[in-house]
Amino acid sequence: MDIAFYVGDQVIALNFAEGGAAISGESDDPQVTVRATADAWEQVLMTPPPATFHSFTALQLANPLFEIAGSPLALAKARPALERVFELVVASPEMKAEHAQRDLRQIRGQYAVVDIDDVPHEIYYEEAGEGVPVLFLHTAGADSRQFIPQLADTELAKTYRLIAVDLPFHGRSMPPLTWDGAPYKLTASLYLKWCTAILEQVVREKAIVAGGSMGAAMSLVLAAERPEHVLGIVAIEPPFRSKGRRNPYQHNVNVHGSLHNSAYVRGIMSPLSPSGERRRSSWIYSQGAPGVYPGDLSFYSEEFDGAVTAPRIDPSRTPVALLSGDYDYSATPDDGAKLAELIPGCLHLVMGGLGHFPMCEHPNFFRSYLVKGLEFVRQTAR
Repeated sequence: MDIAFYVGDQVIALNFAEGGAAISGESDDPQVTVRATADAWEQVLMTPPPATFHSFTALQLANPLFEIAGSPLALAKARPALERVFELVVASPEMKAEHAQRDLRQIRGQYAVVDIDDVPHEIYYEEAGEGVPVLFLHTAGADSRQFIPQLADTELAKTYRLIAVDLPFHGRSMPPLTWDGAPYKLTASLYLKWCTAILEQVVREKAIVAGGSMGAAMSLVLAAERPEHVLGIVAIEPPFRSKGRRNPYQHNVNVHGSLHNSAYVRGIMSPLSPSGERRRSSWIYSQGAPGVYPGDLSFYSEEFDGAVTAPRIDPSRTPVALLSGDYDYSATPDDGAKLAELIPGCLHLVMGGLGHFPMCEHPNFFRSYLVKGLEFVRQTAR
């Protein structure tokens, strides 16, 4: 595959073939082209680059200064290589943060048989600590491994009962035996049933719900629709409306789904997060069952509407904290600000230098924001 980068009138061509890549100053028939002015490319090369200049997928989905050309199939096949090129080119020093004390041995994993609409679901969950219950909800296409750093946090475990679940069809929670093999599609109604049943049958008491991305959207839905089950919510990367995240090549026989989907989410992480944590975060996305990631995005990207859900929340009854990373082009700080306008008295924090998966892409830097969000909910709920 040939990929051409145009910097004004100059071209840099990459030819990807089995065994490596070659660089040249000309390209006769590139399958993918990335074109922008020299000034725009200079922002990519800044240390660190501004948000939406830091990855190929950011340029494609959120940066109007760049013209991306190629067939949708060619772009999907090229995405893993292009994201790796940007990781090598973008110069970003790791954002330092104090290391939290963590002990994986305090995490207890187990299964619960949860009844949902009279159908038994085998739900895997992990738990640590004692105190105020906190239910973590993972992002679309992922599982509870995203919250291992928080579950292992020895200080958090002194104050909170930390619980993270794998939703049905995700991670170690299998589909129910009644599933007939039909394509997986998550709806708000189904997701609400899952979470209500988990709160009632696994958590068994009112809890703070701390969800990321898709889980942040559902935490807002729970606050609006099931306030009797929640003490409050901490919405991590909450969307207002996140249209365009669903991609037909997330589940397509012509594209390696594990490579594509892990690259797709690498583009939405912060370049300032540690490379090892970013690799682990994308690793989770290389292991999802076929069709689950785009099936989740049916809810997150096509159905959820913060303009409808947020006004239905009573913040005097259900405290709300919103945490927005400034490198996130799916659920932006502006999205958080729009939600905050509709939820009087909520806490909205912009997390400078963090991306869409702060709990696992940079858990040490994220920790102070999470603590502020949890404490806000805990103190306000009193």
